Amino acid sequence: MRSLHAFRPFQLVAVILLSVLSAVGQTPVVHETTSPEQRTAHYLDSVKGQPSLLFNFLHDMPKGGDLHNHMTGAVYAESYIQWAAESHLCADRKSFSLSAQPCKEGQVPAKQALTDPVLYRNLLGAWSMLGWPWSQMSAHDHFFDTFLKFDPAGTGYYGDMLAELAARNADGNVQYLELMLSPDEFRSIGVGAQSGWNDNFATMREKMLAAGIKSLVVDSRKKLDTWEARRDDLLHCRDTNKSRAAAGCKVKMRYVFQVLRGFPREQVFAQILTAFEMAQADSRVVALNLVMPEDALIPMRDYSLHMRMLNFLHEMYPAVHITLHAGELAPGLVPPDGLRFHIREAIEVGHAERIGHGVDVMHEDDAFGLLKLMAQKNILAEICLTSNDMILGVKGKQHPLAMYLKYGVPVAISTDDEGVARSEMTREYMKAVDEQSLDYITLKKMARHSIEYSFLPGASLWSDARKFTEAKECSTEKYAAKPSPACEKFLTGSEKAQMQWQLEHAFAEFEAKY
Repeated sequence: MRSLHAFRPFQLVAVILLSVLSAVGQTPVVHETTSPEQRTAHYLDSVKGQPSLLFNFLHDMPKGGDLHNHMTGAVYAESYIQWAAESHLCADRKSFSLSAQPCKEGQVPAKQALTDPVLYRNLLGAWSMLGWPWSQMSAHDHFFDTFLKFDPAGTGYYGDMLAELAARNADGNVQYLELMLSPDEFRSIGVGAQSGWNDNFATMREKMLAAGIKSLVVDSRKKLDTWEARRDDLLHCRDTNKSRAAAGCKVKMRYVFQVLRGFPREQVFAQILTAFEMAQADSRVVALNLVMPEDALIPMRDYSLHMRMLNFLHEMYPAVHITLHAGELAPGLVPPDGLRFHIREAIEVGHAERIGHGVDVMHEDDAFGLLKLMAQKNILAEICLTSNDMILGVKGKQHPLAMYLKYGVPVAISTDDEGVARSEMTREYMKAVDEQSLDYITLKKMARHSIEYSFLPGASLWSDARKFTEAKECSTEKYAAKPSPACEKFLTGSEKAQMQWQLEHAFAEFEAKY
């Protein structure tokens, strides 16, 4: 046996390092001939099963964008409690719902929660999944009921919400958000109720436009201006002293106009029409989506009608993007025939370019044909693992993510309602590794997909998005801080390519550490 004195200094350091790494469960492997990407992949493999190290790795990993994120559901309940107190709202001690003052019997001022730990704890539980299963409701019902309870606290605080989400996602190395929200603050529902139903979509459209939807769009654009100004003020994004700007200022945000599909048909049509008009008028609104539980009475009964509405309006507004909640269902939640057609109809009739959730895909008629269709048409699946687990009880091998990957359907990890779920993007990636056994290369591909299939305008950085082959203008780049003149000119003409360049630069820096 050789003594320590027989080792040269650098050899001694290596022995000590090997011992330390072994002690914490890491297996140091030297891969001198492999690429930084491969070495990074090896490291992820070495820390699987070690939650602390895995979280640290995934937290620092660039994650691209979150394409399926409900703004009000992404805010944590702690913020809503603070805003409810500031707005002088009343909280019901049994239902934990909010209402305006004066407080009635059984209600207390919401600000009391800031000094009453029991009330504070109960509000957190009622307004998020922190309180399930103690609510004695199904996880599905507890989840969706939270919105009705905390929504009044969000009135007037949309700018604060944007700031909270920008800060959290910057911390988690998410650079782009497509947030679902209602820029009209649901006023189009009133236009629909006033106008009434007409089986002739064209006649109904003209009547609703004349009844005030055009002016709603003008007002809604001003509201977006106000909310973004508030966000920027909170984060110091517009300060002349750039050093004060918070990291969240770098998170790009775009918006998906959400339509509440659980309302009467004329009110749903009015919302969809407003969404198309808004997206056509304001580049910040990049798409529309239909929200509310897919298994509820009206969304199930009127599903095909809603798709026909989208089909009609798509012909009039062909440049407006559409992404749809479809297949957020599981056996037992609805009758078997309700699982057989939603995803396909969303694509073939509703013109969906992306599918949110798509959990019941294997229950659809000709499921394998549908998967092939999605792969052929590049219809991305927005995968929300925590949400699908909590709401539908679908996780692990029950989840269709493996089938989407097997058939070449593009996928991206999303959070859905991270505040209600008490989650965030790093934890979604954790579930992808722990429960879906995904490796680094697959995670990286998903992050790239989140920008490639975003609704940002402009040409893609990739001439071949499946092989991730760069456009010729940037084909010789190594993702340095500053691109070549030819590549820079290409990037200047495309918001999407700029985001993709930023992601690739972040990956290069991240992988260099390994």
